[in-house]
Amino acid sequence: MDAIDRKILVALQQDGSAGLAELSKVAGLSVSATAERVKRLEERQVIRGWRADLDPAAVGCPLLAFVFVALRGGAKEEAAFRKAMRREEAVLECHQVSGVWTHLLKLRLPDLAALEGFLAGLRGQAAVDRTEVLVALATAKETAILPVAPAPPEEE
Repeated sequence: MDAIDRKILVALQQDGSAGLAELSKVAGLSVSATAERVKRLEERQVIRGWRADLDPAAVGCPLLAFVFVALRGGAKEEAAFRKAMRREEAVLECHQVSGVWTHLLKLRLPDLAALEGFLAGLRGQAAVDRTEVLVALATAKETAILPVAPAPPEEE
């Protein structure tokens, strides 16, 4: 990945609906050369997909919660837990973490009743030892935009 690819990625994160003509100006390339670069970035899974950035409240899931989870058991139980979390629509992120907890979940839900229902199901799983829940009262920043590292000097 070179400096031009990085410029394209930054531009696409800022406006995923940017057309190839706009991207080609950012990249300093022809439209066809820019299209080829975007295609290669997709093939290499640098660009993993195309999505709309939705307002959580507008689509009915204004409640943001983080759940620390401690599991008991071994690798089999952890794998089953991660598989179950991938199926849960409310789970936006599931991370294996260091420290006293084994996992951290980021949830988006409609309300506290939905959170309570999710937690009841979670705590009902045999591998779940304990949980701790943090409900976000306000959000100063929430983004999926990644800081694209600059190209090494030899690539510029």
